[in-house]
Amino acid sequence: MNAAAEPLMSTFIVNAVRIELIDRGHGRPILFLHPHIGLDPSTPVLAMLAEGGRLIAPSHPGFGHSERPAGITTVDDLAYFYLDLMDALDLRDTLVIGVSLGAWIAAAIAVKSTVRMARLVLGNPVGIKVGDRETRDILDIFAMLEGEFLEKAFADPTVGQRDYGAMTEDEVTVVARNREAAALYAWSPYMHDPKLKGRLHRIRIPTLVLWGAADRLVAETYGRAFAAAVPGAKFETVAGAGHFAHIERPKAFAGRALAFSERQITEIR
Repeated sequence: MNAAAEPLMSTFIVNAVRIELIDRGHGRPILFLHPHIGLDPSTPVLAMLAEGGRLIAPSHPGFGHSERPAGITTVDDLAYFYLDLMDALDLRDTLVIGVSLGAWIAAAIAVKSTVRMARLVLGNPVGIKVGDRETRDILDIFAMLEGEFLEKAFADPTVGQRDYGAMTEDEVTVVARNREAAALYAWSPYMHDPKLKGRLHRIRIPTLVLWGAADRLVAETYGRAFAAAVPGAKFETVAGAGHFAHIERPKAFAGRALAFSERQITEIR
């Protein structure tokens, strides 16, 4: 069975928590951690990543149809959850890719343990405080109407538009769950962990920060500051993309991420 014919979503249980995930492709594991807007299994970048290995793309607890137990309320909790998931799936030499909130989660995992990780790709990461206490590093997405959010988040706002009238009741419920979960994890402190920046030096695996150059939610200087806090991290921009380069430029995003992983394979041979 080829990747395109495989079921889009399945379920998996970690510590009695049932989550939905995509598990497709073969070879070296690739763990994809989605942003706060949720996981769309039909997003082209997922199929592209699955061409480069075994793609595992879960909906975070509380997102999509994934359960969220009362004990998971912070990004730190999610990081430990994913450490347990990697243990449960016995993932080794994993390429971990995260976007926005997912990149924050990926970094929070990596400062704790990289024993099951080989390389880290962070797409327009959030999660740290760069400016002083009076400076907002990241625009307040929870205070925006959807039109303004799309204008700030995408190079081409039409890419992110949704026709809610054409959605099923289940699809609308998923959108609402995603927003509720995003607020739970990122509302306060807003979009960061005050301690994470001081812990990024603990990431000792090769790291690439991919930054959508047209992001107007978060300035490029923020992304560069994030990369500078990770020892040896590389910083690259993706032209023609905003905060969600994996959606607007899926071929470029997947190609850069997989090439970064392949470079390591070449280096260790």
